[in-house]
Amino acid sequence: MSKTIIGAMTALITPFKNGKVDHEQFAKLIKRQIDNGIDAVVPVGTTGESATLSHDEHKECIETAVSVCKGTDVKVVAGAGSNSTHEAIDLAQFAQKAGADAILSVCPYYNKPTQEGIYQHYKAIAESVEIPVMLYNVPGRTVLDIAPDTVFRLFDEVSNIYAIKEATGSMERTLHLKAKRPNLAVISGDDAINYPIMSTGGNGCISVTSNLLPNLIADLIHSAQNGDYATSKTISDQLYDINKVLFIESNPIPIKAAMYIAGLIENLEYRLPLTPPTAEHMRQIETVIKQYEIPGVN
Repeated sequence: MSKTIIGAMTALITPFKNGKVDHEQFAKLIKRQIDNGIDAVVPVGTTGESATLSHDEHKECIETAVSVCKGTDVKVVAGAGSNSTHEAIDLAQFAQKAGADAILSVCPYYNKPTQEGIYQHYKAIAESVEIPVMLYNVPGRTVLDIAPDTVFRLFDEVSNIYAIKEATGSMERTLHLKAKRPNLAVISGDDAINYPIMSTGGNGCISVTSNLLPNLIADLIHSAQNGDYATSKTISDQLYDINKVLFIESNPIPIKAAMYIAGLIENLEYRLPLTPPTAEHMRQIETVIKQYEIPGVN
């Protein structure tokens, strides 16, 4: 697993300005992640509002991330998923050509394929590129669950499928996956359980919270990787309140609001159908983030 991309990873938000992607701001946010110990950034995933970006915008965000991370130790795991296999292949091949280190590909949504369809979908994507591929299982958004047997089949039969981002919220699922395939990298997709997943054999996280607090997420994951679970647990406890409030509405609504309140982004803009938080939720977010020392904020 040493050659694969694991550890503390950030599911980057996508900043907008007057309805367009603000690449200058995006580059600054990525640089801040690099400066605060994150191992990899994940552009244009769910948190990056990929569902409402055009394909050109999606590709430009990957290019920006690769450009900013070039010459550093921070890797780029590019979001490259779709419910259309040929579109996912196009994004995956573009990500590889642009210089991304790996791709993250979400389970195909809406179509409701069978497990055989999910297998064939991922097999086709992975075989279209040479870079590593991370599966992304998030049934709350896709309606489908990538069944463990399908995960095992893909891991065993497709050489560059190395990991799964697990966002089922199930600790039992992580235990099952690691018990049967110890060399499969299991990545937490839910900030609330980053520490428990790490303490039961997980290999890292793709975090929403680390947009705001990259230093603490990096410390939590790296402590666990080094066997210092006491420190990891202490940080996890410290992050409880922020992890909770950042999911008070659908992600990425609260994290973008928190970034705006903290002064880390200049504009609070979303793509419809996402809208800003309610006034009450904005107040709650503002109250909670005052508990934390946010790096890069004066």
